[in-house]
Amino acid sequence: MFAMNEEHAYQLAAIVAYLLLMVGIGLYAYRRTKTGRDFLLAGRDLSPRVAALSAGASDMSGWLMMGLPGALYATGLLEAWIAIGLTIGTWFNWKIVAPRLRVYSEITSDAITMPAFFEQRFRDRTRLLRSVSAVIILLFFIFYVASMMVASGAFFESAFGWPYMTGLLVVAAVTLLYTAFGGFLGVSLTDVAQGLLMLAALVAVPIIATVQLGGPGEVVSLISESDLQEGLSHLSFTGGEFSMTSALVIISGLAWGLGYFGQPHILARHFAIRDPREIKTARRIGTGWVAISMTGAVLTGLIGVAWFQREGQPLENSETVFLALSQILFHPFIAGLVLAAVLAAIMSTMSSQLIVSSSALVEDVYGLFKRNPNERTQLWLGRGSVVLVTIIAVLIARDPEATVLDLVGFAWAGFGAAFGPMVLLALYWRRITAMGALAGMVAGAAVTYIWGSVPAIKEALNLYEIVPGVLANLVVAVAVSLLTKKPQPEIDEEFTRMKATVAGK
Repeated sequence: MFAMNEEHAYQLAAIVAYLLLMVGIGLYAYRRTKTGRDFLLAGRDLSPRVAALSAGASDMSGWLMMGLPGALYATGLLEAWIAIGLTIGTWFNWKIVAPRLRVYSEITSDAITMPAFFEQRFRDRTRLLRSVSAVIILLFFIFYVASMMVASGAFFESAFGWPYMTGLLVVAAVTLLYTAFGGFLGVSLTDVAQGLLMLAALVAVPIIATVQLGGPGEVVSLISESDLQEGLSHLSFTGGEFSMTSALVIISGLAWGLGYFGQPHILARHFAIRDPREIKTARRIGTGWVAISMTGAVLTGLIGVAWFQREGQPLENSETVFLALSQILFHPFIAGLVLAAVLAAIMSTMSSQLIVSSSALVEDVYGLFKRNPNERTQLWLGRGSVVLVTIIAVLIARDPEATVLDLVGFAWAGFGAAFGPMVLLALYWRRITAMGALAGMVAGAAVTYIWGSVPAIKEALNLYEIVPGVLANLVVAVAVSLLTKKPQPEIDEEFTRMKATVAGK
């Protein structure tokens, strides 16, 4: 067994308690998961509270607890534009996408996945929309899940000195257990517990640190003192003087909000909410959770500057600021719960991606060859798919250098540019055609990939790749739709029925 001091023993006890809670929730959900529809979408019966908190927790990976505070610690409020963009994007996603998508997906043959919705919405007899969408989801999510496993292995390695693979396999096993048995309901309920734990940690750390530093005034004074010594501008939203460089950083930060319209694991919560009339409640809860969590992460980074300025010992790794403060401020068991919150951020994202990947395999790949499998077959295919994706992701993640954690931002941009404009056009423009949607999706994904992976382009214009990707998708989708045959009358009738239902007529 690994050598462990008393502090680590307390912290590990807190993490074990958290992991056992996740398994318990998964087993509870297992008893309520009887059919394939239950497994893949919880029977479309999520309450607005569960849907909202689950969407938020599944969205925020370890980036919320480490990446964002670290960016604020290193650079200052210029990086806060990402938090602002994501908060605005959350509100708009629940406001303009969720009501129409929930109603429209039921009208279009009760579609329960994004690829199935696209196929039914556009009456795509070629099945290209569904198959291409499923392939994009699987490719991005398998590597996305692998990157979360890399993060979990590194987490246990740095926190407790465990071998990398041991930590990775512990997290993979627990996440697989509650996802494979509990299905979408298990994932959603564990997301709620994980989201509340993350929220509590992000509120507690900055408040207690501020009190111990002597109040907000002393925090600002210490940050200003640090800025004078280092030549930085932590308290400026423009990084000092406004320039073209800072303008591009601001635009790129706000553009993160565009990604919400195309994230399959978040949109799945819109499909699953039990009643479209409860979406307003979900919007308030979801936006509130994101706003408070983002504020806590931003303040943690800034307060970290003040804290370590007072101590005279700046951090070597800015991304450890949240963990460092929690271990200084709290009893080891409470610090262990804060560490569990970081693990929760990783696992909530991983489990949501596993269940959406399972849906893509069962509904959109297997469904291409055999339509309408019976409920029991669908249930066990779903569980088997979770196991398969987990095994592939573990194999990819065996080498910590095999996946790059920056893929999180790249995948966010890829999904946002490939699916976001198509979702909005499908919900708000009756004239869009299947060929227009397909061409736009391919254009958005291609431009995002090229922009994000060609160094010369990134160096020439430091703009987040989601911006050109979304623009390319919109332009191509509209142009091709106008050049192709108008949609069939039954498509037009379904669109009208969707609008009337959402309006309550």
